[in-house]
Amino acid sequence: MKLALAQICTTGDVGENLERVRAMAREAAAQGARIAVFPEAAMVAFGNDLAAAADAHLEEWRGALRALAAETGLAVIAGEFEPAEGGRVRNLLAAYLPDGTREEYAKVHLYDAFGYRESEGVEPGEAPVAVDIEGCRFGLAVCYDVRFPKLFAELSRAGAEVMLVSASWGAGEGKADQWRVLARARALDSNAFVVAVDQADPASAGVDAVAGAPTGVGGSLVSDPFGRVIAELGGEEGLLVVDLDRAEVERAKTALPVLRNARLGY
Repeated sequence: MKLALAQICTTGDVGENLERVRAMAREAAAQGARIAVFPEAAMVAFGNDLAAAADAHLEEWRGALRALAAETGLAVIAGEFEPAEGGRVRNLLAAYLPDGTREEYAKVHLYDAFGYRESEGVEPGEAPVAVDIEGCRFGLAVCYDVRFPKLFAELSRAGAEVMLVSASWGAGEGKADQWRVLARARALDSNAFVVAVDQADPASAGVDAVAGAPTGVGGSLVSDPFGRVIAELGGEEGLLVVDLDRAEVERAKTALPVLRNARLGY
């Protein structure tokens, strides 16, 4: 199964971000991918008025991604925001399929850490979501979710073989290392591939980031179910197409049956 990691760096301009997504998706399709995974906040970068952007552009954004999936034949997975109660938004990872189907996951674990308070502007989701694409089940997760093993265990028990983690990972001392370690650990926890797609580093991408906002460090990667990094990007914007061998999932479940051996409900 060929899958593309589309590491982009978004801004406060939804139209500009949409053009980035279109260009990467078309290139992914040209390289033979069937699925293109984009970062969290692909619609509009953190540090901007997310509620205003969602109010003004959500309908246009969703129509464009539906059209893009139909045009390219790709499943397009991308982060977006929709209006919620009290002026907040829901932080969504949405899957747009070529047949017009759309699935969504609302981020459960909000980034109230390292001095940032995502919950002030974002309404949390309440449940895990797995989607079927190209005959494979994918678990959906967003950024801070990667620090919570139980979510990935639940997705694996629901049949997910590949975990898609879409992120806008906050920069800081040791944070890039944590991102890499956590992606590998969740693969080991869940006997599944982890495809972790972050926003590119704004400095590498030539984008002026909003100070203090989690705007990405790059380092998108794929870990196999044994915790081995099999593909990885640097800090700059880029596209990486990977062919996943799903037989590795069954090999991991046989060799290292951590979920079957678990005794405390995790």
